[in-house]
Amino acid sequence: MQPDPRPEITHYTYRVTWSAEDREFVATCAEFPSLSWLAPSQIEALQGLEDLLREVIEDMQEQGEQVPQPFAERSYSGKFNLRVGESLHRELAVQAAEDGMSLNQYVLRRLRAA
Repeated sequence: MQPDPRPEITHYTYRVTWSAEDREFVATCAEFPSLSWLAPSQIEALQGLEDLLREVIEDMQEQGEQVPQPFAERSYSGKFNLRVGESLHRELAVQAAEDGMSLNQYVLRRLRAA
């Protein structure tokens, strides 16, 4: 028997917030940014979105489309490249030097503070 190729629905990244405009709770999923579900309670919003995701994933698989992997199950190297303009690069390098740290340490500190 082959394992089920569908990702575990509960492993996706969810957020449930109050929508003042809709006067209901809205559930969203970071891996599926175009989908949402409105409901009178937080739990109903989350359950509705999970049910919708099950259907969407099933349809995607039937159509041969790539299903997004949950962020929690992805591997990250801890590295990413960022292109900045020459003047910003210079400014950051000077600020890092003035603070007595490498550019990498300086940018990491600034990112954590954001």
